[in-house]
Amino acid sequence: MTLDGVIRSLNAAMATALGRPREQSVGHGFVDLLSEDQRISAESLLAHGATTKRLAMRVLEFPGTGTASVVCLVEARPVMDPPSGERLVWVHSLDAGHDLGGLLIPFQLAARDAGLGLWMCSPDEHRMESLGGAPALAALFPQASVPLSEVIRRVHPDDRRDVQRLVRSSAAQSPWIRSRFFTEDDGWRVLAGQTRRVQLGYGGPERVFAVIRDDTQSETHRQEMLAEVSAERERADGITAFSSALFTAATEQELQQVVLARLAAAVGGCGALFAVVDDGRLRVSSDAGIPTWEADALHGLSLDEDRPLPCVIRTGQAQFFPNHEELVRRWLHDDDLPLPRPVPGTALSITPLSPADDRPLGAWVVTYESEHPPSPEKLAFMTALAELAGQALRRIRLQQAHVELSTALQQSMLPTLPEHLPGLEIAARYQPSRDGLDIGGDWYDAFFLPDGAVALEIGDAQGHDVDAAVFMGQVRSSMRAIAAHEPEPGTVLMRTNELLVAMDAPRFASCTMLHLDPQDGQVIGTSAGHVPLLHARDDGSHTIHALPAGPVLGIVPGTEYPEETFTLEEGTALVMVTDGVVEGPSLPLEAGLEMAGALAGQALQDRLGVEATADRILDAVAQVDHLDDVAVLVIRRA
Repeated sequence: MTLDGVIRSLNAAMATALGRPREQSVGHGFVDLLSEDQRISAESLLAHGATTKRLAMRVLEFPGTGTASVVCLVEARPVMDPPSGERLVWVHSLDAGHDLGGLLIPFQLAARDAGLGLWMCSPDEHRMESLGGAPALAALFPQASVPLSEVIRRVHPDDRRDVQRLVRSSAAQSPWIRSRFFTEDDGWRVLAGQTRRVQLGYGGPERVFAVIRDDTQSETHRQEMLAEVSAERERADGITAFSSALFTAATEQELQQVVLARLAAAVGGCGALFAVVDDGRLRVSSDAGIPTWEADALHGLSLDEDRPLPCVIRTGQAQFFPNHEELVRRWLHDDDLPLPRPVPGTALSITPLSPADDRPLGAWVVTYESEHPPSPEKLAFMTALAELAGQALRRIRLQQAHVELSTALQQSMLPTLPEHLPGLEIAARYQPSRDGLDIGGDWYDAFFLPDGAVALEIGDAQGHDVDAAVFMGQVRSSMRAIAAHEPEPGTVLMRTNELLVAMDAPRFASCTMLHLDPQDGQVIGTSAGHVPLLHARDDGSHTIHALPAGPVLGIVPGTEYPEETFTLEEGTALVMVTDGVVEGPSLPLEAGLEMAGALAGQALQDRLGVEATADRILDAVAQVDHLDDVAVLVIRRA
C-alpha cells in the first residue's frame, strides 16, 4: 500500500479476505474496504507501519466471501519499492493457528466494555464455551464449558424454540432474540442474544459466537411502563365513561346511581357518599364502601350546620382529612361529627358540586385506603368531575321545573268531560311527547250543544312546545265559541279555518268533529285532514270510518268541510285518535288503525268499559314507538 493506505497489489488470499476480486481492490483505500467498526484499528495499524520501524500488529475482521467474516492477526511494516524507490507499507496476516484464542481478545474486550457476555457455540458438539466479557454475564455458568442441553433447560419453555433457532442459525449475523433464563441466585432474568459466524484466521476453523445482554432491568422498566400506560388508559376510559354517564343522566336518581357506582373507582378511593341540597337540608346516599348508618347520620342535616360537609357545600372549598385526628382537630375537637370517620391508615376528601360564588348544590365524600393526600392533578380532576356533576344536577332540576310547568299548563288546557251524558259513555286519555318539553298540540273535547246534542272533537296542532299548546288552546276555544251558535260540524270547521287564516296563524291543526244525538245515535261528522274514525262493535269486529274531509285548519282560505251522517248503534263505540296513536317509525298508518280497531273491538267483546278500552288502546302505543304526543277519545252508546 501507499503510505496513505491505497492498495498497490495484493495476493488472492487477501482478496478473498476482503470479499472482492483483486482487480476491484487495487487502487482502493484498504481502510475503506473494511467494516466501519474495524476502520480505527486499521488506520492505527497503517499509521504505525508507515511511520515507525517497529513491528505493528492488530487483530482485524475482514468481510470474507461466505456467511462468516474472517478474523486475522495482521502485521504492517514499512518497505521500499526497489524499481521506484517509493516507500510503501506491507500488510499481511500471520498464521495464528497455534493461538486461535489470541484472535478472540478484541472480541472479549469489546464485550466487556459493552457489558455483554461472550460465548462460543458448537452446535455440532452440543456445547457452549464461555469467553468472558462482562463478569455478571460470564458468571451465568460457573463452568467454562456447558452442555447446550443445560442452557436450553434453563430457558423458559415458551422461549426454547427461539433459542434453539438462534444457536443453529446459519446467517452471518442473527437478529437479537429475547428469552427468559433461570439463574440459581436471581431467579428469572430476561436475556437478549445475538449470534455471529466468524472464521478464525485465513483458512482457519469457522465458529459461531454469541453475545448475551442482560435486559432484565430494562424489561422490568418496560413492563412497569406498559402497566402504567394500561392503567392510565383504563383510568381515562373510566373517566370518559363517568363523564358521559353524568351528561346522559336524566333524573336525580340516575345521577346518584352514576356517582355511587363510578366515583370511588375513578378517583382511586374505596368508598363514596353523595349529598345534594333539598330545601336547605341534605339528602344523602352512599355506596357499599361507607356504612349505611354514617350516611343516615348525615341525612336531613341542615345546610346551616357548622359541620364539615355543610361547610364545604356552603363555601365551595374542598377539604382533605388525612386521618380521624386531623378531622377532630380542625372541627373544634368534636368527637361526634356526623361524617364518615377515617379509621387508622385511611383518609377522606369532601368536594363541592358548585364553586364558592354559585348556589350550593351538594358535595361528595370519598374515602381512601391511605393517609397520603391524592396528587394535585387527581384533586384537580376530582374538582372538575364534581363540577360536571353539579352541571348535570342543575340541568336535571331545570328540566324537572320545565316538566312540572308544562304538565300544569297542559292539564289546565285539557277539558273536563261532562259527568252525565244520557245514553252515552265517554272516556279520554292524553299522553305527552317523549321529545321536547313534554307538552304538545294534541287535544280532545266534549260538550253539550244548544240543540241537546253532544259535540265531540279530537285534533292535533303543529308542534311540541308551549307555543303549540297555546295555539291548540286557541283552536279549541274558537271551536267551542262557534259551535254555541252554529253547531253543525262542517260550519264550525269552516268558521274556525277562516278565523285562523285571518289571524295569519303561524301553525296549522288537523281536527275531527262529531255532532252526536244521544237519543237516536245519529252522528254528523267531518274532518280537517285528520286520521279516520274507528267504529268498534261488541261482537269484536271493527271498521275504519274515513269521514269526508277538507284541508287542515289555518292554511287554505274559503274552504268548506263536507259532512256525513250515520248512526251509532247501541252497544257500539267510536274511537277517535290522533296520529301518534296509530302511526310511528315501526308502524304504518293503515296497520296502526287496524291494531287500534281490533283492540277496541276485543275490549267491547270482553265487556270492558270505555275507561278500560281507552287504557288498552293507549298501552298499545308502545308498539308504535311514538315520539309524538297522543290523545284518545272513546264514545260508546249504551
